[in-house]
Amino acid sequence: MHHLAVYDMDKTLTYAPTWTPFLVATARANAPWRLGLFPIVAVAGLGYTLRLMGRARLKEIAQRLLLGGNMTEAAAKRAASRFAATVAESGVYAGARDQIAADRAAGYRIVMATASYGFYAEAIGEQLGFDAVIATNVVRQNGRVRARIDGENCYGPAKLRMIEAWMAEQGIARENAVIRFYSDHASDAPALEWADVGIAVNPHPPLRAMAALRGWAVEDWTR
Repeated sequence: MHHLAVYDMDKTLTYAPTWTPFLVATARANAPWRLGLFPIVAVAGLGYTLRLMGRARLKEIAQRLLLGGNMTEAAAKRAASRFAATVAESGVYAGARDQIAADRAAGYRIVMATASYGFYAEAIGEQLGFDAVIATNVVRQNGRVRARIDGENCYGPAKLRMIEAWMAEQGIARENAVIRFYSDHASDAPALEWADVGIAVNPHPPLRAMAALRGWAVEDWTR
């Protein structure tokens, strides 16, 4: 049997969402003038709130405005490494670290599944000792990271599809796996239901209510 412990990242492992801080930190380091475009990002965020665009399109717009239409792979790697070191140093719940260690000691393979972009989430996963990272992919061409999503935004039902696709690539059949899934957000309900053990971590109110109805464990790593 394969034993997998699958963790969401933002606000499950980390104190706060990571995408906007990554954009701001990278823009400040590489092209500070782009921070002046942040109000346009905010307008795009309002468009998402009003359902004029989807989450994936919002992410593409924010990346284009604050990081540019493309970055060299080398620049993206430097930015990701710099940001990941900061997150690992002061942005991760102690309870998350303890659970990762406990799952590893129990023989689980430690996997991250996040809607964040893989080109920086992988660096955070490496800092935290994850065995694999499943994340939103970007188009990469000719040594450059483009401001365009490649495939699906790893969010909601798409996250479960991407976990299943990764398992198929690894040769892991669902019937031959024991899976624990950790998340703070109700958008991960498909994966929480699919897992053998679903754990609502630091849950926002909708997930807390859902966990009570469906019998998922609730844990607080914020203490």
